[in-house]
Amino acid sequence: MPEGILHPDNRTEMLNVGNLDKDLESHGDPDNDSDSSDNSSKKRRKSKLPLVKHLYVESRNETGFLGSCRMCLEQIREAMLHHRWQEAAEYMACYPQILEHQKNTTAQRELVWRISTEILHHLPNSTMDDYNIIYERMKHSGVKLYLMISLEHSFHLMLHGHIEDAKQQLCVAESWRYGKETTSQLQRTKLIQAYRSLLDYIIWCDKKANLSKNHSFDSDNQSVHNYFRQASVNLQEILKNPGVWDPFILSYVEMLEFYGDHEEALKVLTDYAYDNSFPPNPNAHFYMYRYLKRHDAPEKRLMKALKNLHVLVPSHELMLEYSSLLLQSDKRSDTQKALGVLLEMLDFGCWRSNLDVWRCLQAVVRELQSEDGWEGVVCERMETRKYWWPALHFTSFHAAKDSEENPKLLEVKASLAKILCPDRRLRYAAEQS
Repeated sequence: MPEGILHPDNRTEMLNVGNLDKDLESHGDPDNDSDSSDNSSKKRRKSKLPLVKHLYVESRNETGFLGSCRMCLEQIREAMLHHRWQEAAEYMACYPQILEHQKNTTAQRELVWRISTEILHHLPNSTMDDYNIIYERMKHSGVKLYLMISLEHSFHLMLHGHIEDAKQQLCVAESWRYGKETTSQLQRTKLIQAYRSLLDYIIWCDKKANLSKNHSFDSDNQSVHNYFRQASVNLQEILKNPGVWDPFILSYVEMLEFYGDHEEALKVLTDYAYDNSFPPNPNAHFYMYRYLKRHDAPEKRLMKALKNLHVLVPSHELMLEYSSLLLQSDKRSDTQKALGVLLEMLDFGCWRSNLDVWRCLQAVVRELQSEDGWEGVVCERMETRKYWWPALHFTSFHAAKDSEENPKLLEVKASLAKILCPDRRLRYAAEQS
């Protein structure tokens, strides 16, 4: 284990408080200088930048123990700011003694937890056992942080591939209770239940992948199915709690699809996308569209999903598919909608040089030109754009760049320039001619 951090054998290593006092005084307020003339000049040169506040402010009634802890914390902070991680770890051997003080607070316990893990993240010789010691000690240093620390502990185990150990941590935390259950405690418990179910899904995926196609046994299939049932119990409850639950929803839908329960999978995605109690979430409509397309849903349902996505994210890459679906429709109004969708995409600079978007726009304009009154439709859509679109798309600089990088794009844009901006003299079109 790296030297010192939260290890009980190092409690006797006390700080040299006198030396720490000198170190802190050397960084003190420059206005305490005895020479008044120097004081005034220093005040004039005082930086307007905000100063970093001390993590703890020394009080008049502070005891020697609390004072030494305060100074120890200052040294830890100084070492961390300058990335002297081994030095920070050595000081950290002393600071956790604050946890044994009868007046220690939740904020102090969280500070020890956060600093200890941050130091371990940057020490090259830290091991999983070092993290486990810190997490276990901090979990039992105060009840208010138990669930938060358990959740982070499981995350750390997950990142290092210890899935079963991570699940065990969450199972213990899920059954943990202390005193009267508060609202925050209930919310954290639900979050822990959700992540425990996500781990069941991960284990389900691993076991499913390991099943031999030619030598599968009923017992193996039953074991895989058991993990599905364990995961689905809490994943079903997620939609009862409004929020953004993307990875959990996707996991549940994948398992339902695997077992052929397409009706339930579609219901989950529909509730997630259209339940007004949930916050607006573009991903929910994206997942709905992807699922519908995967199962060959009618174009009408596909367009409905993309229509809602368009309202939330008009620059989404799927808007190109949306405009193509609208263009395939027999309704003239859908062709006009496709024009609006493509123009809104091109309002964003990220699509300025995309040949597919401009070609689709060209196809839409040609379709409109087969109908009477098409000029009015285009002018109406371009009314609010006619003063700034030329600068965004149709300058001589754009013409030179497109000519060099993508001549086909230059050709398509030039054919649209006069149609979209008939009242403007465009240098882009002049360059093309």
